[in-house]
Amino acid sequence: MRHAAGKHGYVVSTADRLFTGNARETGGDYYSWGLLPNYEKLSASGTRLRAYVLFEPPVVAPRLYNGLAALSARFDRVYLHNTHGDGYSLAGVKHQALHKLYWPIPYHGVIESHWSRRGRATRMVVINSHHRPLGKHADELYSKRIEAIATFVKQDAVDLYGHGWRRWLTRNSLWMPYLRHRGALLDAYRGPCRSKYETLSAYTHCLCLENMRMDGYVTEKLFDCLYSGTIPLYLGAGDVADYIPAEAFVDCRKLGGWLEILDHARSMSAAQMDAMREAGRAFLGSDRALPFYNSLENIMLGTKS
Repeated sequence: MRHAAGKHGYVVSTADRLFTGNARETGGDYYSWGLLPNYEKLSASGTRLRAYVLFEPPVVAPRLYNGLAALSARFDRVYLHNTHGDGYSLAGVKHQALHKLYWPIPYHGVIESHWSRRGRATRMVVINSHHRPLGKHADELYSKRIEAIATFVKQDAVDLYGHGWRRWLTRNSLWMPYLRHRGALLDAYRGPCRSKYETLSAYTHCLCLENMRMDGYVTEKLFDCLYSGTIPLYLGAGDVADYIPAEAFVDCRKLGGWLEILDHARSMSAAQMDAMREAGRAFLGSDRALPFYNSLENIMLGTKS
């Protein structure tokens, strides 16, 4: 961001410089990537509160959505996954301050060395650390991910990577969906992975579930698959096809259950998989992907007055 802003004549510093004695600065524009502290003090010092970004969904960061009315009143712009209140409340929110967040992605095009990899395992991979939702939310998908893995383990069809799956007596482990399926999860567990792209590229398919169902909430999980040439079995944003071509992923909503999803994946021909991979490649290299690729630059440089 510093490099991108510098090309336009702007200087970027971290916000701690505003609270460090002799290095204290006043004025300027403040952008927050999801931190609640600071903005009240900064506003009093004459700093302009330009943009606040909610990367996490309500099942991960409910406090941010509970404070949305205040944030929308104080910041010029608030970026979040959708602006029509799917998954959160618009009560008291200044709607004209809300703007669509496009999840920032690092590459405009596939990672060729991974995308072109052959000799892949004809099974599913899951790359997620073990967490659980904060509070109850009808649209959370943490438990659905666990159910799917437990179902696929019985068919010897899945490998699980990530952190935290073996930990015991933690808040995340003392949760009924995890306790009920712990044995199956550990059977599937292969440890952490050094590189998501490298691990994904070793498999034909990836079970790709967001942390909750919410319009516009399309994250790196889906893009990582497209970068690596791995077929995403996707469940998450109901409007995902508004952002990613439907030809580039398998929409799990259109299939009847986990076993049907598995059967569908196993029945895909090489030609069908190649067509889906090519659709993902074409999308990533197209103008349609640019709102994601330029996301943070657009937020910072696009809010300058």
